[in-house]
Amino acid sequence: MAIDPERTFKPIGIAVLTVSDTRTAANDTSGDLLCERIKSAGHRLIGRAIVRDEVHTIASRLRNWLDDREVDAIITTGGTGLTGRDITPEALDTIKDRDIPGFGELFRMVSFKTIGTSTLQSRACAVIARGKYIFALPGSNGAVKDGWDLILAEQLDSRNRPCNFVELMPRLREI
Repeated sequence: MAIDPERTFKPIGIAVLTVSDTRTAANDTSGDLLCERIKSAGHRLIGRAIVRDEVHTIASRLRNWLDDREVDAIITTGGTGLTGRDITPEALDTIKDRDIPGFGELFRMVSFKTIGTSTLQSRACAVIARGKYIFALPGSNGAVKDGWDLILAEQLDSRNRPCNFVELMPRLREI
């Protein structure tokens, strides 16, 4: 990470959504990890929720946060695999304005160093919806660590050079 000490850190509001048919507040370790990292980085954790692997339920929760002026970005964990119940990317398709294809590609490249060819089973992705970022990470603790520590921590830091997602936020709704 190339942090420019001349730049000012700008905390952003982030919401965390765990997508799972089995996780609860008591056992959502990947959600816990993500929330801890967001707060440790100096950002504001605006909301956290757990929903079942159902397109309409995921999309509804995301739409509510997209309507919240405090939320600048949403990070989901879970539902990005290959099984029939893994439908987070399909839920994002119902609300997105555009894809960020490089995020999924970079996630799989980073993940390859940790889990090898098993990264092929990940459909991690990112989109822009209503001028806000949504990043979909797999549900494992390792995937959350890879996604946050090696990609999002840098790109959601306004001091990161040569560029970062934060500096683009005011222009995401341009036509």
